[in-house]
Amino acid sequence: MDSLLSAAGRALTLGDPLRALNHVALRDDPPALALRAIAMAQLSDYPRARALLRRAARGFGAHEAVARARCIVAEAEVALAMRELARPVRAVLDAAELLDRHRDHANAALARLIAARQQLLLGRLAAARGLLATLDRAALPDALQATWVLLHAELALRVLDTTGAQAHLAVATAAALRSGIAGLQAEVERVRSALQLTAARSLRAGHEQPLRLEQVQALLASSAVVVDACRHGLQADGHWQPLARRPVLFALLRALAESWPGDVERNVLIARVFRTRQPDETHRARLRVELGRLRALLPAGVTLQATASGFALLSPQHAIIVLVPPVDSEQGEILALLADGMAWSTSSLAMALGASQRTVQRALGELAQAGQARAVGRARAQRWLAAPLIGFTTALLLPPAWSAA
Repeated sequence: MDSLLSAAGRALTLGDPLRALNHVALRDDPPALALRAIAMAQLSDYPRARALLRRAARGFGAHEAVARARCIVAEAEVALAMRELARPVRAVLDAAELLDRHRDHANAALARLIAARQQLLLGRLAAARGLLATLDRAALPDALQATWVLLHAELALRVLDTTGAQAHLAVATAAALRSGIAGLQAEVERVRSALQLTAARSLRAGHEQPLRLEQVQALLASSAVVVDACRHGLQADGHWQPLARRPVLFALLRALAESWPGDVERNVLIARVFRTRQPDETHRARLRVELGRLRALLPAGVTLQATASGFALLSPQHAIIVLVPPVDSEQGEILALLADGMAWSTSSLAMALGASQRTVQRALGELAQAGQARAVGRARAQRWLAAPLIGFTTALLLPPAWSAA
């Protein structure tokens, strides 16, 4: 490698893309194209970076397998930054194996970290954890060490292990400082700030209180019966009952829990759960059926009782608390994903949420009308962005539920 390429590579390692471009901006040989692509990616011009990487890969040809594998890894990182999550993870893992065979262990580790990040964004926590387990942190350079530990911190946040997250962040901070890369240090600080922001609100007997993640963790470990509107389920006695796929039951449970220790009128329940203001005997019959199903799900010590005007939850020994997101809306999970400041495609949002693309498009349209999201680009190049969500963290809304980890 000539001196200009070496100088550009050192600049990119230190996160200085402009200096790197000064060395290789006028060159069109494959190594220079690859370095230019990385520089453009660091400057957030991802489409240009991807085009340059593909030109570089074609220029290297089949006889330079290692260089082509590095281009595959770099393109996977660009795709991740563009939130194109539909790319098969197998391609980047195959590139990692090839790089390992040629003793390029640093780039092989980077490939596996990229794959782990993709799995984390899709809510596949076990897969992300498995990929990280294949790497020896002590053998990684400082920058990759920081990324490895940072991913472990994010995994801990997804399962509400705030103590573990704080321990990982302390290690990540030290590694990021040793790397000297300002962008990496900012990423660590972004994750750390999530621990100090409001993550949810608790509603108890008509009183509302903001909670940080560690307070949410303490609440779920307490003896209280928690109706969780962030993840749509019921937590009691250390047992998690998911209700995301039973929306009518959850809506009933939430309405009753928000009124505890009081009751809720029958017509109010029907209007809230069945979305009608003119209930008839059919609605009342259905309400009785759904309440019967709800009774079977309630934990020990909690009963459902009919009152003169409606229904009420009784819990003599344990408080009933409703946990709601900082911004309580039907599009909360989409806002949680968009809150990272990156541009998401509707297909990637649908993959991460496990929803249909049409459902996501409809929700994005509603967010756009409310001024909470905006589209950039057109047709297949269209991406969605949200305004920064100041003052709270959306960690509890990210897929999947912590109990599934």
